[in-house]
Amino acid sequence: MTAGSGPDGRPAVVPDPDGTAPGRGAHLHPTTGCYDLAVRRKAFSRALRLTPGAGGLSSAPVGEYVASLIDPTEPVNRDWSNSS
Repeated sequence: MTAGSGPDGRPAVVPDPDGTAPGRGAHLHPTTGCYDLAVRRKAFSRALRLTPGAGGLSSAPVGEYVASLIDPTEPVNRDWSNSS
């Protein structure tokens, strides 16, 4: 993920799956759980070292990218408590 601009020209976090975009980047596991947690914790602004009031950084492009990676045949809820 890297800072860029969304389709409306406003500041946004954009996917960079190849990791080739210039500037500072951030890593995110490609799951909706990790994406939701990053949004709740406002982690994108911190990871990309942007000021908190930087005009409302949108993470929608990353959310759409993560959603496109989800396999509809894969079960959503898993119980990892018994994994070793």
